[in-house]
Amino acid sequence: TDGPAAPLFPFGHGLSYTSFRYEHLEVVAGSTVAPTTVSIVVTNTGTRAGDEVVQLYVTDEVASVARPSRALVGFARITLAARESATVTFTVHPSRLAFYDEAMRFVCEPGAFLFAVGASRTDIRARAAVDLGGEVAEYLQREIVSTAVETD
Repeated sequence: TDGPAAPLFPFGHGLSYTSFRYEHLEVVAGSTVAPTTVSIVVTNTGTRAGDEVVQLYVTDEVASVARPSRALVGFARITLAARESATVTFTVHPSRLAFYDEAMRFVCEPGAFLFAVGASRTDIRARAAVDLGGEVAEYLQREIVSTAVETD
């Protein structure tokens, strides 16, 4: 009980022999039935090649029930040469944003969402808030669509 309550390392923590810069975050809001697209440019700012795991988190800011403060909805491991850049694009299906409401329906509700991209749960490099429109959409949990990732 006298020890620290925080974990020794945050989720997604990793070390590298190089450093990375995240910039130009762009979020194109979808709806409760259309996907949201999140893209960011990652640059290896070091002098040697390295791998980076780019992580996408989301916060549902106005849900009808209590939700996690931050949920991992996608990630991509990329390898970049020194000074090389890549654009990482996540396509988040609204079923990835769904949860069980008070009536125990698995739904995606319209409202404000905060998308955050970073190297770990505690190392967030960029954030953008969007409003998803539409009506409450019901999904089946067994049919959740995985987040698609593209790099170029």
